[in-house]
Amino acid sequence: MTADKTNLLNLDRRDLEVFFAQLGEKPFRAIQMMKWIYHERVTDFASMTNLSKTLRERLAECAEIRPPQVVLDQPSRDGSHKWLIRLDNGNSIETVFIPEPDRGTLCVSSQIGCPLDCSFCATAQQGFNRNLTVAEIIGQVWQASRLLGDQRNGHRAITNIVLMGMGEPLLNFANVVKATDLMQDDLGFGISKRRVTLSTAGVVPALYRLREVSEVSLAVSLHAPTDELRNELVPLNRKYPIAELLAACKNYIMDKPHRRITWEYVLLDKVNDSEQHARALAALIRDIPSKVNLIPFNPFPGTHYQRSRPVAITRFQAVLMAHGLTTVIRKTRGGDIAAACGQLAGQVQARGHRLNRMAQLATG
Repeated sequence: MTADKTNLLNLDRRDLEVFFAQLGEKPFRAIQMMKWIYHERVTDFASMTNLSKTLRERLAECAEIRPPQVVLDQPSRDGSHKWLIRLDNGNSIETVFIPEPDRGTLCVSSQIGCPLDCSFCATAQQGFNRNLTVAEIIGQVWQASRLLGDQRNGHRAITNIVLMGMGEPLLNFANVVKATDLMQDDLGFGISKRRVTLSTAGVVPALYRLREVSEVSLAVSLHAPTDELRNELVPLNRKYPIAELLAACKNYIMDKPHRRITWEYVLLDKVNDSEQHARALAALIRDIPSKVNLIPFNPFPGTHYQRSRPVAITRFQAVLMAHGLTTVIRKTRGGDIAAACGQLAGQVQARGHRLNRMAQLATG
């Protein structure tokens, strides 16, 4: 950010109203500005013709609209796109677009790297640098929308947004909530709350807070049906074990008809993919409205894990479905450009020990 200028991408509608009030302007200026930024994708104040010349000149002096810079656009053979987005001090993040016949899903990052150290995730192996600002989160959507255009194959290009990219969203709580508000605001991107999904490994106190301020859909990276195994795969479980996580998830969807938790479960060969694991998972979540996403492991350099065999994956699905659980096997997309689930790595200048940072953020 320019030292003496406010990046308006960091401000939601309420913030913009306050910003314009401080300039002596009426609240409707916030509406005009949001339309220019998110509907017209205009960043030059001089082009905002329904603002007075005096206001445009004043904005040029004290504000800016500066999305993060896309430095690489990698298309996949299957139609997916991965964008490398440059930030500061040699850092970069990755954002992925996944087109399907009935939807277009944008996978957005929330941190530079990730402090959680999940053993099967390429992002976690990069270490952790810092939280993304609101401008850097919503700026990924802004850039993708600009590059894709409003329409794709006769339909809206971006219909769904998932915070499943680099980082743990709930460890960047305030900025993520503000960014998801902009995603849903009709003056922003106008995405339905059911089509904005936040994925978390289970920062339990933040889950309780999230219920009070947001209605985004929730996906939980579970990956194991027992604390012993999940402690190994998802170290955050040592702080917030499964029983505490399930209680927070039940609370999140309580009194919300037709809402459910999506459980993400990466299948690792001979680690968490047996029929016994499937039966234990079914028993664990049987009284929670649920959908299970089974994710075939996507290998990355240096990992010792292997993808479960196809027969093990289909058997695991069959066990869950026999227990009445809606279960889908996620199709691997963007594998040829390292854009599949768990493969996003970016370029991270790690700071300090990630587990210490995780503990600080989780209790802060």
